Amino acid sequence: MRIGSFDIPGPFVLAPMAGITDAPFRRLCRRFGAALTTSEMTTADISLWHTEKSRRRLDLDLDVEPVIVQIAGSSPQQMAQAASLCQQRGAQIIDINMGCPVKKVCNRLAGSALLQDENLVGQILDAVVASVTVPVTLKIRTGWDTQNRNGVRIAKIAEQSGVQSLAVHGRTRACRFRGAAEYETIAEIKANVAIPVIANGDINTLQKSHEVLRLSGADAIMIGRGAQGRPWFFRELNHYLETGEIISPLENNKVRDIMLDHLNDLYQFYGDTTGVRVARKHLTWYCAGLNNADSFRSQVVRVDSVSEQVRLTQEYFARQEVNVLLAA
Repeated sequence: MRIGSFDIPGPFVLAPMAGITDAPFRRLCRRFGAALTTSEMTTADISLWHTEKSRRRLDLDLDVEPVIVQIAGSSPQQMAQAASLCQQRGAQIIDINMGCPVKKVCNRLAGSALLQDENLVGQILDAVVASVTVPVTLKIRTGWDTQNRNGVRIAKIAEQSGVQSLAVHGRTRACRFRGAAEYETIAEIKANVAIPVIANGDINTLQKSHEVLRLSGADAIMIGRGAQGRPWFFRELNHYLETGEIISPLENNKVRDIMLDHLNDLYQFYGDTTGVRVARKHLTWYCAGLNNADSFRSQVVRVDSVSEQVRLTQEYFARQEVNVLLAA
């Protein structure tokens, strides 16, 4: 897949997820083979960029290419200004969010709420594309609701505006994350445009990744919730695609080291107090894939200090090692 002048090195990319895909998590996913990572969704209202949250979300991955920033808003002028400023800060691709189903975003007529107004979609895309000299990409859903699946029309508007790739979550806004993803709708969108199309939605197993590529005809797969607590999923996906074989699971000591590295990166990025709070949700996701982790999870998400989170994590894996030795 190619976006502008950038050859994307693989078919598996990380979905931008607000509050989840911060700089530490993006680094971790790239380490395991994510071909693209994008900043968390950032408001196009630059008057809010002085907040700590916005400053962190605009912490760009300047050590990798392409550097991608995702913006969201409903004003063509605001979106164009934000895109231009992001390019000045080092962004090499501007991604526009018209897929977020969260109520507080849609209530501002941003995210997937824009799918209700095709004229406004065109105005925003035209304004952003004209404001920058870097590629512009777009994330959408299949429509506003099941009676209004207009993903094909939106895709054609995007292509005509000069958007250079399209990511499609295979659900309507009304569906949020319920029900089965509509890969046949993504296939229809793919058949109607010449730009690259990335399929997103419910891709959480190796077999499902192959099925989605086959059913949708997409150029790439976007992984969201499937990578939460499992950043090494990209390693597994790439190996399965290349060999058709399931790679051996990571050993416990390697999982331990990944988790501790992630925790330390969070503490450095956010500072100890906020880092501990942010780490709680990541630890919860990690625990979902660990054996006998209920007690560990219950404790580690309640402590308030870096030293306690690290100690509990080390002790959990030490107990697992003892259990393995006793079983042998």
